[in-house]
Amino acid sequence: MIFHILTIFPDFFQGPFAHGVVKRACDAGLVDIRIHNLRDWTHDRHKTVDDRPFGGGQGMVMKPGPIFQAVETICPERTPARRIVLLSAQGRLFDQAKANRLAAQSELLLICGRYEGVDERVAEHLADEEISIGSYVLSGGELAAAVVVDAVARLVPGVLGNETSAAFESFQDTGHGEGMLDCPHWTRPADFRGWKAPEILLNGNHEDIRQFRKRKALEKTARLRPDLLSDRELAGSGEVPTAHGKIED
Repeated sequence: MIFHILTIFPDFFQGPFAHGVVKRACDAGLVDIRIHNLRDWTHDRHKTVDDRPFGGGQGMVMKPGPIFQAVETICPERTPARRIVLLSAQGRLFDQAKANRLAAQSELLLICGRYEGVDERVAEHLADEEISIGSYVLSGGELAAAVVVDAVARLVPGVLGNETSAAFESFQDTGHGEGMLDCPHWTRPADFRGWKAPEILLNGNHEDIRQFRKRKALEKTARLRPDLLSDRELAGSGEVPTAHGKIED
């Protein structure tokens, strides 16, 4: 899978993609990350990418010209397998379902917004969609782009090695309640400072372990993210929301 990132800070990505799963995926040729400097598509000696907003107001707005020219150069032909995404605070919330859909593409171009925002014509006439990684404002889209690449790249076949690894992570739909959190995990030593790992995980009965993990995942989701569960699933977990929105046993 090819990721294109359009940014005014290309050096930013030397850190996020130089470690862990994403680096291994790049080294193995499963993922190709191409960083593009937006200023390469400017035509003045100052390499200007922003200007004052029409109608007045605070801050600067990214100009449409360089962004359109860059995207049309990087992706001269628009196909269903290519997706152009504008990262902005106004976009739809990025979640695991969105990561799954983006992972089905063969090529993804991420436009990193900056300053007060991006000229609206980019969202209306160039990008296929706008994405936000949370209900808060960042200084720019670079951090968001790194998050999207990491979340999507790990879903590319072969990246995690074990093809089932991603299927059982938090927020994936495993058929036992859409988007539940992953179950809790324990490792050696079995007894740490008097806190013992559940005995059922040590008995070698795979069906008992499967049922235990399913139950604990439901309980943890009900406790920490009840918004992910239906009322029926909440009732089945044995956890009840309080008047303050917290969960009590």
